[in-house]
Amino acid sequence: KQKNLSICLTNYDSHFIFQMRCKGTHFFSYGKSLIYILTIFNRMIIATHTLGCKLNFAETSYLQRKFVDKGFNIVSYREKADLYVINTCTVTSVAEKKCRNAIRQAHSQNPEAIVAVIGCFAQNDARQIAAIPGVDIILGNDQKHRLPEVVEDYLKQRSRGEGTPMVSTPPPVSFLPCYSGGDRTRTFFKIQDGCDYFCSYCAIPHARGRSRSATIADTVAMAHEIAASGTREVVLTGVNTGTFGLKHGETFIELLRQLDRIEPIARYRISSIEPNLITEEIVDFVASSRAFLPHFHIPLQAGSDKVLKMMHRHYDTSLYANRIDYIKKVMPDACIAADVITGFNGEDDKTFNDSIVYIRQLPISYLHVFPYSDRPNTTALKMQERVPVALRKERAATLHTLSDSMRHAFIQGQMGKERTVLWEHTLHGDASNPVMQGWTDNYIRLQRPFDKSLVGEVTPYAITNSTIVENFTCVD
Repeated sequence: KQKNLSICLTNYDSHFIFQMRCKGTHFFSYGKSLIYILTIFNRMIIATHTLGCKLNFAETSYLQRKFVDKGFNIVSYREKADLYVINTCTVTSVAEKKCRNAIRQAHSQNPEAIVAVIGCFAQNDARQIAAIPGVDIILGNDQKHRLPEVVEDYLKQRSRGEGTPMVSTPPPVSFLPCYSGGDRTRTFFKIQDGCDYFCSYCAIPHARGRSRSATIADTVAMAHEIAASGTREVVLTGVNTGTFGLKHGETFIELLRQLDRIEPIARYRISSIEPNLITEEIVDFVASSRAFLPHFHIPLQAGSDKVLKMMHRHYDTSLYANRIDYIKKVMPDACIAADVITGFNGEDDKTFNDSIVYIRQLPISYLHVFPYSDRPNTTALKMQERVPVALRKERAATLHTLSDSMRHAFIQGQMGKERTVLWEHTLHGDASNPVMQGWTDNYIRLQRPFDKSLVGEVTPYAITNSTIVENFTCVD
């Protein structure tokens, strides 16, 4: 009876699914069948929420494109949708808490919506997630790329009056290269997944499996696809990026050389690489390359050999300092970030203070600080000498203050210098004084009056008090 009613009739196992041009999601009985009416302008509405690392953002973007190809509309996670997808993280207990909150938010916004939970938390603790009201689909890392097909199967199930949650979390063994979309200036390119290191504090090898990647040829082919989209900057991402290609008898440095030849791509950043894997050969190549930038993210985790050994890390403080010093020798203006975990088992007051002294003497630009968090299935759970949670947070605050001072010193050292900037399309400021922003090659956020002709262009620009974006956040 409604005007402009459009009905799309599809037969799924002799059960009819109607798509109607009407607001909302409804059910009604049709004989022995339960008809699931899908809804807004003949298209289901999907909203996604991503937590954690750049890999997750690349994978979520890949899934969004697949859903769009199947006729879905994408809206903000804060809006009402027919399908909510939460791509989860399990690095810390705080990350898992955020995941649980996102699930509850989705269910409260539309109790009739399908809620799909995917990724690392789903892989490691599907049972806990299944106990949260409203969850319909749980897929681990080996299966989440199949989410659009799983949703179709679940819709068939609902049409038959069945509502059993669909759970699939086999051990991750496959590799799916992918990249983020939606921003033509920058993309996160997943070139590697998994890790063989099994550090004592880390649950990621359990969540993402062993180290694996595509071949150089396949990776370069996808890089050409990215270049064809008009993207100017590519951030190479992975769990343990430096182990790229080992299962194929190839090396990370060979990949870098091949990627550097793809001239439509103006810039590359290496998002994170272990200190024992960033060789002088890699540093020398970055310094002399056409497109790789003087910006490194090198996890430290602890400034104490005692703690590094307990963490089962693959280096000591001497090796780490040598790597950082060599980078600064070859590229004095390079930006170097370091991850640090504080409050790990065995970190007494002396050990922590010695770590502060060690970190302070390193030419690092800033820190990513994490209070230690117990993770399931890790050997750290069996260790003694536990650090109270309150003390972990207190030490983290101290490290954040140190990071702020290191970043300030790095920026002050760049004042007056001219660095290349990739200008982005997003407008900042107000209508009377619009500005555009971008990152320098060595990762300082700058701004200038908006000029449409510069969007997506790389130009030199001076670093001054007026051009620096105040209190910018590092998102590497």
